[in-house]
Amino acid sequence: MTPPHPAPSAPLTVATVQATPTPGDVAGNALAAAELVRRADGQGARVAVLPELYLCAYHPPTLAADPAGTDVAADPTGAVADPRLDPLRVAAREADVTVLVGAAARHPDGRRTIAALVVDRAGAIRVGYDKQQLWGGERDLFDAGARGATLLVDDWRLGLGICYDGCFPEHARAAALDGAHAYLCPSGYLAGSEHRRDLYYAARALDNTMFVVFANAVGGVDPWRFNGGAAIYDPQGRVLARGADEGTAVLVAALDPAELVATRAAHSMLADRLPDQGDPRGSMSG
Repeated sequence: MTPPHPAPSAPLTVATVQATPTPGDVAGNALAAAELVRRADGQGARVAVLPELYLCAYHPPTLAADPAGTDVAADPTGAVADPRLDPLRVAAREADVTVLVGAAARHPDGRRTIAALVVDRAGAIRVGYDKQQLWGGERDLFDAGARGATLLVDDWRLGLGICYDGCFPEHARAAALDGAHAYLCPSGYLAGSEHRRDLYYAARALDNTMFVVFANAVGGVDPWRFNGGAAIYDPQGRVLARGADEGTAVLVAALDPAELVATRAAHSMLADRLPDQGDPRGSMSG
């Protein structure tokens, strides 16, 4: 089965961000995010990816104690009009950058989700994707998303995931089979998880012969201390850019469609995939 969409016509420069938000300070974190977007623009990026739950910070005690103050409200269409996000809205519009940023979203039906907000180049904000694979105690605070999502930027198809989603090969594969050229994953990996952090997203790139953009939180206080290492991978899982385990960073790379085409020609897993991989199965005694 071959993905149904051709390669893009031109490269796309993307930025991945690692940064330390302040727990519960949506307005302050939006202001900091606006500055990070301007930094990304200064390095030529047209898309910027910020960490999971960046706008409220991934800090479960704060998220549990103050849901009203840490959530952003979405209307029935998914649009978000929260004035605390106005600096980010303005930065995206002025920089002409599409932004993907993590937030806790409250939906009209009462669901609370770990969301990836899309701030488009006109400054409009909407919920682009709700995390489907909740991890551990997230299930006590949030509802799981019901569907995958693809972000269209120029003629690039960008599959969306959030952190633990990327630990499931099927999630990225679904994006690739929908024609994704890249997979964007705002994340929150804790200190001590460096091996898994660096393995999962490189594997998702090679599994699906697509680019992967991994953003991560950094810093904080134990047990909610994060390990940076934001990275951009090419379709063979090779590192195009990677941050250190500490410190704020805005890392930029150009996604080259020629590399996508060459990799998929040489490594044809998507085209060769069986419709029922591994079925039927047999068993035997050894």
